[in-house]
Formats: sequence, C-alpha cells, structure tokens
Amino acid sequence: MKLRQLLLAGAVAVALVAPAATPAEAQDDITITLIPGLTTDDFYITMNRGAQAAGEALGITVNFQGAEEFEPVMQTPVLDAVIGQSPDAILIAPTDSTQLIEPLRRAHDAGIPVITVDTFIGNGQYQTGSGDADFPISYIASDNIEGGRIAARAMAEAIGGEGKVYVSNVRPGISTTDQREEGFKLEMANHDGIEVLDTQYNENDASLAASQFQAVLARSPDLAGVFGANLFSALGAANGVQAAGKSGEVAVIAFDAPQSIIDNIEDGLVDIAIAQHPAEIGYYGVMTAYAHITGQSVPPAIGTGFTVIDADNMNDPAIQRFIYSGE
Repeated sequence: MKLRQLLLAGAVAVALVAPAATPAEAQDDITITLIPGLTTDDFYITMNRGAQAAGEALGITVNFQGAEEFEPVMQTPVLDAVIGQSPDAILIAPTDSTQLIEPLRRAHDAGIPVITVDTFIGNGQYQTGSGDADFPISYIASDNIEGGRIAARAMAEAIGGEGKVYVSNVRPGISTTDQREEGFKLEMANHDGIEVLDTQYNENDASLAASQFQAVLARSPDLAGVFGANLFSALGAANGVQAAGKSGEVAVIAFDAPQSIIDNIEDGLVDIAIAQHPAEIGYYGVMTAYAHITGQSVPPAIGTGFTVIDADNMNDPAIQRFIYSGE
C-alpha cells in the first residue's frame, strides 16, 4: 500500500481518535518507538493514541518511552536506552533543536531511521544533502509559524486592533515555540495599532508565567493581551489575569487545547485556543516510518492542521474531538 493510501486510510480513525477497527495481521518483526517531549502532557498522550491506532492498523508494535519533563538532559538518556533496544525506527519530539542533534546522530549511525514529530532538529529541513542535522527521514508536525499567525489574527480581533501585547514563551531553542512566536510577530507587523512588548520566558513554569504577567502589567497598565505559546505559558498567563482581576480586560490566546485550557475558556480566562491535531501527528508518524521501513519513498515533511476553539464552538461535538485527552 502506498504512503498516500495509508495516510488517507488513517484520516477517519485519527479524526475520531479511536482504536483502529480490526488489527492487521501481526508483523512481530517490526517495532517503532515514539519518544515524546514528555510523557505527562495531554498533547503527547493524545499523539500516542494516534500512533497506537496506526500500529494496530498495521499489526506492528509501537512503544512509548519518554521522560517526565521537557528537558534535553532528561530526554537524551531515554533516547540512548531506546537506541540500545534497536527498534526498526524512532519517532521523537526533540526537546532542543541543537542539543539533540548529536544524540540523534547516534541512532542514525546505528542504522535506525529517525523521524521527528512536533519538534525538529537543526532548521527542520531534512534529506537536503547539506548541514549537520538533515539526516532524519521526515518531519511531521503542525505549521507552527502559521499557528502563530492564526494566534495573532485572533488576538487582533479580540482587542479591537489596538493595544499592547506580549508573548509568554518557554525558552529559546525549542523549534515549535520559537516558530509560534515568529509567526505571531510576523502577523502583528500587519497591525499598526498593536505594540508587541518583549517576550517573557518562563521555563515551562506556569507559576513563573503568572508572576511575569503581573510584572508586565505593572510596567504597562494598559496591557491588552497575552499569547501563551504553549500550555504552561497560557495557563500561567490566565492565572495572572485572574489574580489581577483583569478577566475580560486582557485577552489570552492559548496555543494547544487540553481540557484545562477549555475549562479556562468556559471560565472566561482564555479567549481562544489554537488546537493542533496531535493524534494525526502520531498516526502519520507511524505510517511514514512503516512506509520507509518497507522500502517506500516518503516526503521529508508532512504538515497537519489546526482547529480554533472558543466559547461559541467549544461544545460542538465536531470541535470537541480536537481537545487533547490524557485518558
């Protein structure tokens, strides 16, 4: 079966985020390991459900191994352990675009195909024949620059095209959040009435993100909005808005859509969530790895979409299937 057919066949299963209908004939000799950014995040748990659905459809084994924190120093030992297990392919969400190059090269040198999902190494341009980080087979993820642009357009509409805003981000060097910030700022350049203040880096700590909101608000009492470039950035910003009594006055745009963010939308603390489709990423990742293992050509990049969730559509069953779940 060609890759295009495999991907199309997966669309319904992934959209429903349900197990595959009937497992294919078992192929015990193929094992793929998915290494997430961290194991406790609903985004990656949802991604694993998509990966497992693909594994069931193909009759192959898909393992899920990772660290509990989004840190290169914690992910690298997990990766080394997986390399020692010699799977047929590794799917990984690298926790740093630079620090994971050499650890992943060890997998490549061991003859294990590498596919990055959600995040990338180097500049994300693979199989080009140049650069020191182009050896992964493919990169499967949302278009994070476009996601940042979507967030900026949502912010501009929420604040009436005027005011001061800032980006709450994790830290430099994470490919996805770097690109979301980039896209946000690129789009905001089209809105003359909006001033983008300095980015605040919170090291994935919602409490720090909340404190940073208080500090920015103290410096700029006319603050109009915050873009949380990932889950903890958005949760922290929302908590800061609530503590300052600014609900309904300062807009919060969140990237990613676990139930906690949906609850904040319901409570009026978050205006809009930009939901990725992590189950699709996991499903397509396994399908792409399987296609490569079985001798088919695969594209060096596969993009997945977004769904915008707000108070008006959050209860629509067609929208709710894109809410991330840790179950």
